[in-house]
Amino acid sequence: MIRLTPRPATVLAAAAVLALAGCTPTPSDGPSEAVATPAATATAATTPSASAAVPTLVPTGSAAENLPLFADVVRAVWAGPDQVSGRAYVDALVAAGFDKAAMQVTPDTTTIGNPAESIEFSVRWGEDCLVGQVGPSIGDPVATVLPGLSTGACLIGQTRAIDW
Repeated sequence: MIRLTPRPATVLAAAAVLALAGCTPTPSDGPSEAVATPAATATAATTPSASAAVPTLVPTGSAAENLPLFADVVRAVWAGPDQVSGRAYVDALVAAGFDKAAMQVTPDTTTIGNPAESIEFSVRWGEDCLVGQVGPSIGDPVATVLPGLSTGACLIGQTRAIDW
């Protein structure tokens, strides 16, 4: 199921809360893909058909134009054995053509060594960010476009070095 959501001024605040608190999105029937679009866009849900084109990287396109590929990569990793491994998402996104230097990822474990209940990862794309969140506390994986932070980052809070 794909969820299209409007891009109100509060979306940045929501991103901050999401990154800091690991909020749980509303459960759905399948992996979700939320697209932040210009104001006044109605919410719509669609299901991709079997004949839908396979998403590809659009190097000169917008973050929204690259969201379908980002979401497909997230769904593919989520379906595999490394569901809550930040490295698995980073490596898969790099293999799909996204720039590793533009990525951020949160730790896979808590400060006391327990598995994280959720992880976030992002790719800075111009002024916007492709952001994903997965984990046992999330339910279905989430992929969305959010405005980038003025710092040049996408995620607020503790992230880990992508040094592999």
